Amino acid sequence: MTYKEARAFIDDTSKYGYILGLDTITELLNRLGNPQDDLKFVHIAGTNGKGSILAYVSTILKEAGYRVGRYISPTIFEYRERIQVNEEYISEEAVARLAQRIYEKGQEMLAEGLAHPTAFEVETAMAFLYFQEMNCDIVVLETGMGGLTDATNVVKTTLISAFASISMDHMGFLGNTLEEIAKIKAGIIKPNTMVVSTAQNPEVRKVLEATCRQQRASYHEIREEEITDRQVSFEEQSFTYKGWKKLRPGILGSCQLENAAAAAEVIYELRDLGYPVSEEAIRQGLEKTRWIGRFTIVDEDPLFIVDGAHNRDAADRLLETLKLYVPHKRKVFIIGVLADKEYDYIMSRLVPEAERIVTVMTPNNPRALPAKKLAETVKQYNSEVEAAQSIREAVQLAKGYADKDGMILAFGSLSYLGDLIEEVRKGKET
Repeated sequence: MTYKEARAFIDDTSKYGYILGLDTITELLNRLGNPQDDLKFVHIAGTNGKGSILAYVSTILKEAGYRVGRYISPTIFEYRERIQVNEEYISEEAVARLAQRIYEKGQEMLAEGLAHPTAFEVETAMAFLYFQEMNCDIVVLETGMGGLTDATNVVKTTLISAFASISMDHMGFLGNTLEEIAKIKAGIIKPNTMVVSTAQNPEVRKVLEATCRQQRASYHEIREEEITDRQVSFEEQSFTYKGWKKLRPGILGSCQLENAAAAAEVIYELRDLGYPVSEEAIRQGLEKTRWIGRFTIVDEDPLFIVDGAHNRDAADRLLETLKLYVPHKRKVFIIGVLADKEYDYIMSRLVPEAERIVTVMTPNNPRALPAKKLAETVKQYNSEVEAAQSIREAVQLAKGYADKDGMILAFGSLSYLGDLIEEVRKGKET
């Protein structure tokens, strides 16, 4: 199987949908020799921020000299980004070779009348096989959706479970109340382990604490008073946590001090579990962490920022961030969202901040909301809006409106930000 054939096989498995549950992934991994059992995990769930915590933890561990696996979704630039070891993407050769093994097992399962693995289950199995092959010391694992019935929750050798902010999202899959969603996400908590969380809504905290009691797990939630000496600006972003002074996280955003503190707490607990990490590695790891798509500057003339805010909590956090970092800048927005998101709420919170808005349809995505329909929603909150025919047109229009003294913020679905960033980079080269 070539890399192209492997991608075609995985794309074809999309017809099986996104099915929550562990039966099929368990069966597949059994047939592959259960590679996940040879690995140790930091398992991360949450609605917003889990990718940032993953990036901080894995970069710190890399700085400390460990071989670290990363499994993330969705990706920004290319398919292989989702499986990394020490921040290097899985090779095309490895994707092809491992996909062949998984394809053969999937065919066996079909022949025996069993369900075929979904695309996410195939990718999860591939990640475990690759991390085993690469002899990873530790794997930092991000849930795809939810927790309890997410394919990643097949793992049994979790060292620490970590939680980013939990809020309302994926209601059709996870539940219609915050408590229901929190219970699903809390399903990653394993017996007699350590749980670390960013500050949570009281309703969420109650669920996490109750699950920890049931599982005899220890719970540490980062309290606001534990993060001191806060500095948040483009020029200086730093905080003090547990005696570590002037820690400087490399990702911008109003929530990043909390995410970085949660990552530092994960490292603190890992040290007690026999994974030595120096203070220098913590400092260097936090500072070197990058996570494109989280209030990321992609150009400075004019200032051009991208952010993957695509649900209620993310919209609220992005609004906080704008008021902290660029309170007085003229703002031009580019927005592209998926039709199954609460885009009306997102627009109501953010578009009043903009002088002009350009809407765009996320390309090559069946869930994408047409640019004209999004523009109609935007008009309810800001009349200065137009729909672009393409990402290229959206970038050109926004740059014209921003001129030299304004700024551009592109936000919404992560699925279009990679194409948009490439378009911005092309414009810089010409």
